[in-house]
Amino acid sequence: MTMGAHVGLISFSSSLPSLPRLPRLSSTKHRPLIMAAMSDDPVRKWILTEGNATEIIRISPIGGGCINRASRYDTDAGSFFVKTNRSIGPSMFEGEALGLDAMFRTRSIRVPKPFKVGPLPTGGSYIIMEFIDFGLSRGNQSDLGRKLAEMHKTGKSEKGFGFEVNNTIGSTPQINTWSSDWIQFYGEHRLGYQLQLAVDRYGDSTIYEKGQRLVKSMGPLFDNIVIEPCLLHGDLWSGNISSDKKREPVILDPACYYGHNEAEFGMSWCAGFGGSFYSSYFEVMPKQPGFEKRKDLYMLYHYLNHYNLFGSGYRSSAMSIIDDYLRMLKA
Repeated sequence: MTMGAHVGLISFSSSLPSLPRLPRLSSTKHRPLIMAAMSDDPVRKWILTEGNATEIIRISPIGGGCINRASRYDTDAGSFFVKTNRSIGPSMFEGEALGLDAMFRTRSIRVPKPFKVGPLPTGGSYIIMEFIDFGLSRGNQSDLGRKLAEMHKTGKSEKGFGFEVNNTIGSTPQINTWSSDWIQFYGEHRLGYQLQLAVDRYGDSTIYEKGQRLVKSMGPLFDNIVIEPCLLHGDLWSGNISSDKKREPVILDPACYYGHNEAEFGMSWCAGFGGSFYSSYFEVMPKQPGFEKRKDLYMLYHYLNHYNLFGSGYRSSAMSIIDDYLRMLKA
């Protein structure tokens, strides 16, 4: 990844709730062993110091992830959610933490609050964040649409389109170099990057050449609209949408950047957004002319990414979208 050179430890400890410190146990019988264990385990060390805990009661594995190992740490100061990766440095989790923090600060839709990112002494990295006890359903579609729109409306950037660091979409690097031109940004750093990956991984010159024709011809799809750089979750599919015990929507595992708000629906083919979701969304963020014509263009980025991550099963969907646009644009 290109952001490795500037990545260091990142801490969100200053935003921790002000929890009272419980008295430490006075016994020193096992202190040398405890101190040695803490120095070898930065996660345990943070939880037992800056996390305001005096005791870790249990550590439970949490399934569902295919890239990282996830665990729940239950302590006398509450529970924490911890992800670790034994092969990737802190840059990936730094991007996630910065995205979560940016979304958290909009005070719109609920996201896990990030606390700490750092390297593991044996290699790899970790992220500690708020543990959210999920409900039994994904919550109300109307609430999700409204709160997502509120995040897009509130989270704006004066720097243009991009993000503070590069991050990842799945395990694919996502380039977020700032740009004042959305069409250029999306064509180069989203579609163009994925098209080049298809050549590098599969030697797929056909999808590359046709895709580049689309990139050079897609300008008219954006005629007569205003595009503002809105804070996007970036990878909003059903697996990254849940609800808390109060049935309030929760979104997680982001690939954040500032972009055209419509790009947020690029994973709608596996997100399950219904009519009430879109109705509530557009009440806050009005639908712009040509929305329907651009929907597949934003899906294309994710179909290309799935092609590059998971293989040829997604190629035909990406190729079909490209061919349809080339016919529509007479390119």
